Amino acid sequence: MKSIATVNFKGGVGKTTITWLLAKYAAERRKRKILVIDTDAQMSLTLAVQLHEDTGTLDKDFEQWYENRHKKKKKTILNALEKYELMEKGHFDFPIDSSFIYQITDNLHFVPSVIDLYWLELDVFDRDKVKNFIRALLGKIEHSRRFNYDYVFFDCPPNFTALSYSVLSCCSLILIPVNPDIFAPRGVEMMLDGLELRIQPWPDPKIGVFMNRVRLYKNSPTREAQRYWEEVKRICEEKKAKGMKIEAWDVFIPERVNIKRAIPGGYFPEEFESDFSKLWDNIEKTLR
Repeated sequence: MKSIATVNFKGGVGKTTITWLLAKYAAERRKRKILVIDTDAQMSLTLAVQLHEDTGTLDKDFEQWYENRHKKKKKTILNALEKYELMEKGHFDFPIDSSFIYQITDNLHFVPSVIDLYWLELDVFDRDKVKNFIRALLGKIEHSRRFNYDYVFFDCPPNFTALSYSVLSCCSLILIPVNPDIFAPRGVEMMLDGLELRIQPWPDPKIGVFMNRVRLYKNSPTREAQRYWEEVKRICEEKKAKGMKIEAWDVFIPERVNIKRAIPGGYFPEEFESDFSKLWDNIEKTLR
């Protein structure tokens, strides 16, 4: 089971949309068993996944499961972290069952976020325990009898929290989507430097960088977008020369209204299948 974290500490890059559509593509088109975990206290993915676009209301089945099982039975990801912090003699007492994981389709399952994660930044945690929490949780999921996944996706918050620290410390691949703008090159460099500084010792993960929300002209990125992308690639090559396992993939996810509406609409936008196919091929090639 491989774990993939999508992260960018600059808000508005389309991180959440990319995470969900990539997971949906892998589950539906490539027939992979996928689990998506929302670790962002803003709950953007949790709300978008189950929000009916036409009525603006939550799906009743999900709402009942979320309130009557997930929260009431204390099976949220925050409850898991609290159990992990209080564990004694190495025993992590948090059984993985259908109150923790929601089944959307046979191949696509989901662990929602909770608003209380917002206060995680203000609490004091044992650094080593926080770092190994997600690793322990993934171990329990992998060894559970009911669930068997090929990939686990994490939608991370646009800031550095205790939970994102744990995710980034153990994931197999970090995905960094960037927008084609003047902030992209410097933003990537600052984020990579920050990850190395904050996550110590640096776990030396594999990193994939690609462009999202790209404006096209005659089915190709505009000259401006291409110029920014070349600068991002230069930064990545400099980091790679210093030993970082980073690749800049020539993948451009276009800017379209339809792609933003795909999550609440509950569908995968067919016109973007070739773009996500190319992105997925790079991911699987990197994780081999």
